Amino acid sequence: LSAGHLAQLKDVVRRYRPVLVSDHLCWGAIDDRHANDLLPLPHTGAARDLLVDRIRRVQDALGREFLVENISSYLRFGDDEMSEWEFVAQVVERAGCGLLLDVNNVYVNSINHGFDAEAYLCAMPAHAVREIHLAGFTHKEGLDVPLLIDTHDRPVAEPVWALYANAVRQFGRVPTLIEWDQELPPLETLL
Repeated sequence: LSAGHLAQLKDVVRRYRPVLVSDHLCWGAIDDRHANDLLPLPHTGAARDLLVDRIRRVQDALGREFLVENISSYLRFGDDEMSEWEFVAQVVERAGCGLLLDVNNVYVNSINHGFDAEAYLCAMPAHAVREIHLAGFTHKEGLDVPLLIDTHDRPVAEPVWALYANAVRQFGRVPTLIEWDQELPPLETLL
């Protein structure tokens, strides 16, 4: 955990007083070398415990709740000890933090890794969901296995809308953001 980065984050939060503060549940740097990508974590007890400690330290430094967001992924680790949804739920519960639930990422991962997206939603601690994200994805063609890439460059797909409807029934009406940051359509389409 970078003390310098955390101090800068604390200054930004103090200055602008955002309603929510979040980051992705992933890793992206080692020895001050940044990958500039959201890299998946192994779903192990050791990784969970490390995250819980760091999230608690972030919340203590900020003096407020911090949200973690589930990421899209394209590979799994051979030494995973639990499912992704068990990992995310345990991190959130043990850290006492909030959850920014990216429903598109749940759907993308359910196709990429062959699990039931509804089971994922059911495993999430409803009391912790503070925000939901939706986005578009790209289906990669010509592969031996299905592969969806979270590209944020097209409309939200119908199966994601259906999963979102179930999420709203389960978690209530929480702030929802549609991420669309490439190949932007005309404003009328966005509206």
